[in-house]
Amino acid sequence: MPQLRVALAQVDVTVGDIDGNTDKIVTWARNAVEQGAQVVAFPEMALTGYPVEDLALRASFVDASQTRIKKLAQRLADEGLGEIVVICGYLDRAGGTAMGVDRLGRPKGSPTNSAAVIHQGRVVTSAVKHHLPNYGVFDEFRHFVPGNTLQVVRIHGIDVAIVICEDLWQDGGPVAVAREAGAGLLLVVNSSPYEANKDDLRGDLVRRRAREAGCALAYVNLVGGQDELVFDGDSLIADAEGTIFARAPQFEQGSMIVDLELPAATGTPSGSHEGIDIVHTVLQSEALPPYAPMAPNIAPRLSDEAEMYGAIVTGLRDYVQKNGFKSVLLGLSGGIDSSLVAAIACDAIGAEHVFGISNPSVYSSDHSKDDAAELAARTGLNYRVVPIQPMVQPFLDTLGLTGLSEENLQARVRAVIWMGLSNSDGHLVLACGNKSELAVGYSTIYGDAVGGYAPLKDLPKTLVWRLAKWRNEDAKARGQQPPIPENSIVKPPSAELSPGQQDTDSLPPYDLLDDMLDDYVEQDRGSAELVAAGFDTELVTKVIQLVDRAEYKRRQYPPGPKLTHKAFGRDRRLPITNAWREDARKAAEH
Repeated sequence: MPQLRVALAQVDVTVGDIDGNTDKIVTWARNAVEQGAQVVAFPEMALTGYPVEDLALRASFVDASQTRIKKLAQRLADEGLGEIVVICGYLDRAGGTAMGVDRLGRPKGSPTNSAAVIHQGRVVTSAVKHHLPNYGVFDEFRHFVPGNTLQVVRIHGIDVAIVICEDLWQDGGPVAVAREAGAGLLLVVNSSPYEANKDDLRGDLVRRRAREAGCALAYVNLVGGQDELVFDGDSLIADAEGTIFARAPQFEQGSMIVDLELPAATGTPSGSHEGIDIVHTVLQSEALPPYAPMAPNIAPRLSDEAEMYGAIVTGLRDYVQKNGFKSVLLGLSGGIDSSLVAAIACDAIGAEHVFGISNPSVYSSDHSKDDAAELAARTGLNYRVVPIQPMVQPFLDTLGLTGLSEENLQARVRAVIWMGLSNSDGHLVLACGNKSELAVGYSTIYGDAVGGYAPLKDLPKTLVWRLAKWRNEDAKARGQQPPIPENSIVKPPSAELSPGQQDTDSLPPYDLLDDMLDDYVEQDRGSAELVAAGFDTELVTKVIQLVDRAEYKRRQYPPGPKLTHKAFGRDRRLPITNAWREDARKAAEH
């Protein structure tokens, strides 16, 4: 059978940085040529970055993408890279639609999520995404118009069908037509965001679609962070029987080179199938002379903890670097949350760029102050102690605040210190709250909730402990000093804003709370369902009220990396002004 050496380039690009992204595409195309590849595939919207959101509705941005994809083609040829076939995602515009004409239910300017096929200095054809996701974090019906073709390109005697991301996930559409089109390879370009355990779903899907298409399937995915999304790479290839035989690492930029033996093209079936037109483009009819193939590689899978930790590190590192920051600052309390965030920050950008500020109050315990100092010593981050009582006391004397107002005042004074140092020295302030606290509003707005990025925003408290333990165990396995003091892991969590305060004074134990939140937040189950699942009626009512009343706080919380199926933000959109109340007591009466 004919052979084809394919490069899957899982690159880390930046939304809007078309010039910088172009440079990366050229660099990795050159790498593919040096590795002897005949085809190199880049992820969905690699030229513009993904997701572009409402930039897709801006004529100047669409024009720039259309112009630059042609310049990219010419540059590749000028630099001696014209013979390799390059498949690259970009933002295009549906032909024949007048720019500036608004149509009901159609995005202004008719932008398309497209993949260009580049060869010998020109864009020879383009695939257009057919299925436009409009769930979770996706709003593609708002931004794009769908395509209705399956592009099949003949490369060295092999017919390669090209589709884009969601086209693989949905039944029907161009993927379903690949078998009728006689494709020898189904090439899928993706920008598929990370979620815990999604790599398993992705693998199962690729296996199934390869069998359905009756041909090998190559899946290339984006890598890196973009605002609240993290892309994990995990590019892979399966044969026609659905066996995955090549897989790239997660969270690593690079190119996977794989030799394939594929069926020779037998004809050019055309026509329309299930509303999809098959479009054939012939680039090279003759097969390559036989050559010795390279052995494929399957990257080892990460553990659940390593995967989540890698996603948070990747998201933080890219948020810092892509937004032009050089350093981060966080309040270092000695507690488990700030300790884990500090370790993540040191891993992401280096301890020399991390600044931990201890702000002890009159209620801060000696062990918390000692734990913060010990973590700083273990990691090597920059450490400073700024007691807050001299700043808190004048407010108390002037306003006469007591109780919860006094507790919140302490948190807000700390926030003023952090933001002042941020303004003075250019640090990005990290908020250290976790998903459990954010769910029930257990934070002080304009206090510990301030910051530019929240690494643990989508990580429940029980998983905070798991990741902290994993990070220490991983350090020991590598012969390194564990970064997080053991006392920070084992001591009862406390905000230390009043004498002897512990989180369990206000909340149920976190293992119980997280179990309830999984049902209510992640699964959208109502109060009656939670009671039926065995949770106490009064506790269900209390927790649901806490969650519902905290929506306004969540809207004002910094962005953080998406880890779960339903992260706070675009995954879960509830009104702030909302009179609907789940009451387990009333539900029990019925």
